[in-house]
Amino acid sequence: MTVPLVGFAAGAVVALLVGVFGKVHDPTLAGTTAFGFGSVIAMKIALSIVVGVLAVLQLVGALWLYDRLGVRAPAWLGTAHRISGAVAFLLIVVVAYHCLWAIGLETGSFASGGSVPTRTVVHGVLGCVAIGALVVKVVAVRARRAPGWFLPVAGGLLFTVVVAVVLTSAVWYVAANGWPGSAGYG
Repeated sequence: MTVPLVGFAAGAVVALLVGVFGKVHDPTLAGTTAFGFGSVIAMKIALSIVVGVLAVLQLVGALWLYDRLGVRAPAWLGTAHRISGAVAFLLIVVVAYHCLWAIGLETGSFASGGSVPTRTVVHGVLGCVAIGALVVKVVAVRARRAPGWFLPVAGGLLFTVVVAVVLTSAVWYVAANGWPGSAGYG
């Protein structure tokens, strides 16, 4: 039971520290890059959608590997699952860095006249939680003495939070404004 407690505690501390950094940091586009996209926002949206797709593939892959789909997993699936997880991890870090550095953590009132929209506040908090959940998942993957329930719980937590972050950012943006660069946006 010690390993999960340490993992969840480490994740909570990291989420809190990321939130504090996001709140006290003066947001700037200096130090960001669009990686060849038309803008930083276009890059973040595209990479966030890729992360969302990879999260779904991670869930399906894990269910398949744990024999929850009723079909035997092919030999290559474990390797593909680890590689796609590593790619998702790297993309989450890239997007989170750009969000925190360029925008910071916006907070405000949930009242209708608040200075910051509720979606923005929820998204920012969920983004911090996602980085903490990423830490919990890394601990779960690397721990040799963790109970059997820890890895699926850590993976489920990360999946849930990542999907919520993608829905409150990239999916919301595309639904509200269209793809960046189209119709004069981004």
